[in-house]
Amino acid sequence: MTRLVIILLAFGFCWTSSTVAAPAKVKKVLSFYLDKEGRQSLSPSLYDRDAYQAELRRKPAERSGLRFDVQWNAATLAPLTLRVEARGAKGLETTRLVGEKGVQKKGFFSRWTSVAFSGDEYKKFGELVAWRATLWQGSILVSEQKSFLW
Repeated sequence: MTRLVIILLAFGFCWTSSTVAAPAKVKKVLSFYLDKEGRQSLSPSLYDRDAYQAELRRKPAERSGLRFDVQWNAATLAPLTLRVEARGAKGLETTRLVGEKGVQKKGFFSRWTSVAFSGDEYKKFGELVAWRATLWQGSILVSEQKSFLW
């Protein structure tokens, strides 16, 4: 009987300590070049997607934009703002792009949100050097994930 009580207490302690979490978290960020038709891949295969992205990296003239897919999760139902910042280089000039989207938790699991840059905004950007994705609750930074060179 005492073993059962000890196991239940240990389980209860582990459960309560693991439920204390940050209000929101950026889990994963994927960046993709888009072709002239707005596609990141020619087929749903991950291998084909990676091969097509390598081709678009080699041939900048075939690109029309840049898209960031961000996986995030929130413990709060409050509205959040997802901000993606990108640093680039065009010749010797450094460039910057900033995109924001309002997001809100719907359901238990994490969500994916896309932020895209295209048109004249992207043409002035040049080559992607570094990126940062952040979640904001009002003016408070809640979570951040950034590339190595940020």
